[in-house]
Amino acid sequence: MRTVAVLLFDDVEVLDFAGPYEVFGVAGGSQRLYDVFTVAQFARPIAARNKLSINPDYAFDQMPQADVLVLPGGFGTRREKHNATVLEFVRDRAAAAQSVLSVCSGALLLAKAGLLRGQHATTHRDALAELALDEPTCKVLPRARVVDNGKLVVSAGIAMGIEGALYTVAKHHGQALAAATADYMEYDWIHRAVDGHHVVRTHRMPEGAG
Repeated sequence: MRTVAVLLFDDVEVLDFAGPYEVFGVAGGSQRLYDVFTVAQFARPIAARNKLSINPDYAFDQMPQADVLVLPGGFGTRREKHNATVLEFVRDRAAAAQSVLSVCSGALLLAKAGLLRGQHATTHRDALAELALDEPTCKVLPRARVVDNGKLVVSAGIAMGIEGALYTVAKHHGQALAAATADYMEYDWIHRAVDGHHVVRTHRMPEGAG
């Protein structure tokens, strides 16, 4: 079973973190494939967008090893991208993870952490210009919904975190299981095929990968 850490911070976009949380939490049905938990800088309630209060499972210094790191977006990223402790956390935990998924303006955290240098990425349409400024060496793909750089998968705005999470499940366990997960969620998984426009893969998949 893989472990999944979902980063939380004040003013995080609710669906940005809740969408991937749901995907990884229900993938595999009764045969659980992921242990999903939340993490924040401090062990205190987080005020997400529209004042939704969430109690993170762990503070940074308490968090166990995570195989998958999820970085959601929201207005809080404009503050947290200047938070040296958060950026150090992102760098350290991304290095230790097998997979990293950013959602929406979570890409700005990756950029400020130096993890998008020379990579391809997308984000919410309102943050595309900001992403290009934060990491000039990154090739920003405004039409893309999901961009796969290998270890690092970047998804566009808000609901596209569900698409990015399903894509990541497909990489780990195959397209059929990811499709079954979407079906269970009654979610119309639109961008499942790598087409070079909406779903972009920038690397060659390993032999036998899903």
